[in-house]
Amino acid sequence: MTGLTSSEDSAPSLRAHFAPGAAARARARGGSGRASPDHTARVLAWSAAVAIGVAILIMIGVSAAGPSAAVAAMPRPAAGPPWWLDLRLRPGLVTIALWAAAVVGCGGVAAGLAAVARGVRPPARLLLVGSLVAVAALTVLPPAGSTDVISYAIDGRIVVTGHNPYVMTPGQLKRTGDPIARLAPRTWLNTPSIYGPLATAEEWAAAELGGTSAARITFWLKLWNALAFGAVALALDRLLRSDPARRARAHLLWSVNPLILWAMIAGGHLDGVATALGFCGLLVLRERRPGEAGSGLSAFASGLLVGAATACKVTFGLFGVGVVWASRRSPLMLAGALGGFLVALVPGYAIAGWPAIRALAARTQGATSDNFYQLIYRPFGYVASATSAPAGLTVAAALVVVGLAALTLWRLPAPEGFTALPAVRPALALSLAWLFAWPFQRPWYDVMVICLLALYPASRLDGIILARLLAGTTVYTLAVDQTLAPHWLNTVFQDNVNYLAPAIRLAAVIALVWLCLSASWRWQSGAAPRAEVVLLQF
Repeated sequence: MTGLTSSEDSAPSLRAHFAPGAAARARARGGSGRASPDHTARVLAWSAAVAIGVAILIMIGVSAAGPSAAVAAMPRPAAGPPWWLDLRLRPGLVTIALWAAAVVGCGGVAAGLAAVARGVRPPARLLLVGSLVAVAALTVLPPAGSTDVISYAIDGRIVVTGHNPYVMTPGQLKRTGDPIARLAPRTWLNTPSIYGPLATAEEWAAAELGGTSAARITFWLKLWNALAFGAVALALDRLLRSDPARRARAHLLWSVNPLILWAMIAGGHLDGVATALGFCGLLVLRERRPGEAGSGLSAFASGLLVGAATACKVTFGLFGVGVVWASRRSPLMLAGALGGFLVALVPGYAIAGWPAIRALAARTQGATSDNFYQLIYRPFGYVASATSAPAGLTVAAALVVVGLAALTLWRLPAPEGFTALPAVRPALALSLAWLFAWPFQRPWYDVMVICLLALYPASRLDGIILARLLAGTTVYTLAVDQTLAPHWLNTVFQDNVNYLAPAIRLAAVIALVWLCLSASWRWQSGAAPRAEVVLLQF
């Protein structure tokens, strides 16, 4: 593949990286031996900084304004966070503001990536500090963009009251007069929890700490998610610290990406904790040398962490498949990986029992409103919802996912400089196939691929993933379903859900297939040495 080399081919460049002289001095100045940034690059860099900053400030402002179409309503806590004003923003204003933030923020990330490609090297510490400030601000504000975190709080409350969230529904708890269940979102009112036992433990702990205050429970959930997000940002910074270009790119994709901050921190979704566990699990699995099997202990640790991620959210089992695939040539590593995975996964599900497994099976029958398959079945009068879908859609989608997974697994190369991390490539390939082709998707699901994409050099894949993320974000900006005013705005919103966003998702699938078949990735070579992964070596 163009721009990607084997470890043998990359050895001279790695030696040059550590050797004194012109190459080392060039890296110190720019990170890849590029000439000083030109005027266009500087304009792109400043545009990126302004756009990203404006987008994050809009998101913070909407969250701080208090209950609205985008911010979940709940009683204030007696003391402490979360804090908010009570500005009563109109739904139309909130929608336009958040759409503008999403478009401007995504454009800022794209401009920043282009600036880095042209030689700009923004200070990594500045990006990291800016990210941590934004994360801290969004963490102490109420949940926005979704009511899922309230569902998490109710699941935790069900456990605190001595019931099983895989059996008892929020509606049943609501009928008892519970103060947390009174806030239950209508969508999941009669649906038991579909999250893994480790996620339930997290919800339980938050409910114990938050007591009868929904705001306090959601704050604890957001806090743990913020810590997990920060852990991934710091891990990326550490892994890529010797290559300023790749380091800046990673922070743009992850740390200061407004779309990720809105989905993960403002929304407080459980995917944050699962992503941190799964990401670290993939980094732990290492080859001693290219083509030489790693240790059984590293495989066990990898399986344990990825199993814990799967025990939060079952879709991270794709990371587990990636670990197994990477360990398949070594019986010792394979046994260690499977052993760690089962140790993390089996006890929790054994305690939760069959209801937890049945709840997961039931979730496979739904489809989200912006899935691209509706472009095919909706003209024939079929409809889908989060809990139901046209007959045969699940089977058809599964076949598409398997075919796309096989193609990406065959054609997607390993990230340059990290060939000693054998599980990253298969985990990314499988996750891309599922995210692109499964009919039930939310924009916050994309974090599982973006944290891995950040390890890769720049390519055309960046634009495809950012376009998908932007499309999904514009669909899921609001926490409460309602008819928007004026009428034209409601029409635009519905057309986006029914036509534009699905078309972008379909175009992304076609583009990914084309990239795989044509090998037209256009990777930009970087120089992230394999020695950097020693931090997570066992």
